[in-house]
Amino acid sequence: MTPNMKLSGLLAAFLLFCTYRTCFGMSHPKPACRYPPSQWCRSLEIALECKVQKQCMEVNAIRPNQTVPPVSVTLYYESMCPDCRIFITQQLFPTWTMLQDIMAVTLVPYGNAQEFPSANSPFSCQHGEPECRGNMIEACIIHLTGHSAAFHIIYCMESSADVLNAAQPCLQLYAPSIAWSTVDSCVEGGLGYQLMHKNAVMTRALNPAHTYVPWVTINGEYTEENEDKAMSSLFQMVCQLYKVRNSLLLFLSRYEFEYWKKIIC
Repeated sequence: MTPNMKLSGLLAAFLLFCTYRTCFGMSHPKPACRYPPSQWCRSLEIALECKVQKQCMEVNAIRPNQTVPPVSVTLYYESMCPDCRIFITQQLFPTWTMLQDIMAVTLVPYGNAQEFPSANSPFSCQHGEPECRGNMIEACIIHLTGHSAAFHIIYCMESSADVLNAAQPCLQLYAPSIAWSTVDSCVEGGLGYQLMHKNAVMTRALNPAHTYVPWVTINGEYTEENEDKAMSSLFQMVCQLYKVRNSLLLFLSRYEFEYWKKIIC
């Protein structure tokens, strides 16, 4: 049984018990709706029809409106930059773990590196050759494993004492179907350089141009205000920006919306 299945079962049992007992100040069963308990919190509309919206909100189970685009957070960083590692491990990854339904993260490992297309070593990195290798390993992992697995692997690497030595065991832990030799071939071959060139182009295209790392854009834009908020409380900022609140206001009273805001964010 998967964790999601276990959660759904526990949620259904909780709602059944609380709805038909006295958890919410009622001793009578509520009118039946046309959905089984396992689906009561699948959407806001179903929760409203089954009259369990407050219960669903209390267990943080109402899903976001899938028609509303997620908040896009793009991080331009370096694999061995101390401030980048702190932001990834203490803000970005924990926030994404909790809010990934309403948040899209793009990682661009390059930062303050420089590209020299005609040289034998086409990239020069702020923290030396090991960082260039770390950047390329992470670029290859992003390309080979897909976003979710890649973010777990990169978090594992960046939270380790030695980023490079952690790469292989972190890959084995979070993407066991991908052989390390595949990543190594990417790093040592032409694909790794192509991925790094792509990241270099993305970084150079920033407007305004980045002046340090970590450099964070929100929904494709950079402002000092958003960066300050992201560095201090990314979770709160994503919650505030998510446009689903406008949709919720169509269905909930002002009191219920403020209650939802306190519970979720």
